[in-house]
Amino acid sequence: MARLNVSPTRMELGRLKKRLSVARNGHKLLKDKRDELMKQFMSLIRKNKELRVKAEAALAETQKDFLICGAMLSEESLDAALSMPSRSVSAEVTYKNLTGVTVPEFEYTITSGSSDPLCYGFNDTNSALDRAVGSMDSVMDLLLELAKTEKAARLLSCEIEKTRRRVNALEYVMIPQLEETIKYINMKMEENERSTKIRLMKVKDMVLEKKQTGG
Repeated sequence: MARLNVSPTRMELGRLKKRLSVARNGHKLLKDKRDELMKQFMSLIRKNKELRVKAEAALAETQKDFLICGAMLSEESLDAALSMPSRSVSAEVTYKNLTGVTVPEFEYTITSGSSDPLCYGFNDTNSALDRAVGSMDSVMDLLLELAKTEKAARLLSCEIEKTRRRVNALEYVMIPQLEETIKYINMKMEENERSTKIRLMKVKDMVLEKKQTGG
């Protein structure tokens, strides 16, 4: 591991030790965050799978009802029955914080008209159309829940990847570099101390020798 290009001084050593302490603390916090994100992500994946199975089954049933309607009613009668909706709806989006990630919440509300989804008279229609419209109305909450879960899982997966890269950068690059640099500075400082001691001992020996010779 390549060390940092710094001067081997005591001041630099103190600064690097502080950086190493911060890096280790940050590494631990990021690992904890990554583990919690993974826990939330796996929970969302399981929930998403259950919702998708339910949504696909509900949509298949709704499609079957509409196919029956198409077989029993003329295209003109079906278009006329569904051409004037009985109400208007809108989807509202709010946001919540999930382990540091902002994820959306979807909810649809009736903005005007009747609460009854049936928008036609009963003279030229049949019960299969009633079931189809009712099924489509009831599946909306399920589809919005599925959309919310899938969006949250996608956002969490992106955050997990970013956190994983930061953890790896600290674990395999920054922390080893700081440790290697601190080791190098300690070694250089020990060498300098030994060199200083040797010089002092030589000076002392020279002074003693000079005194003994009477110089």
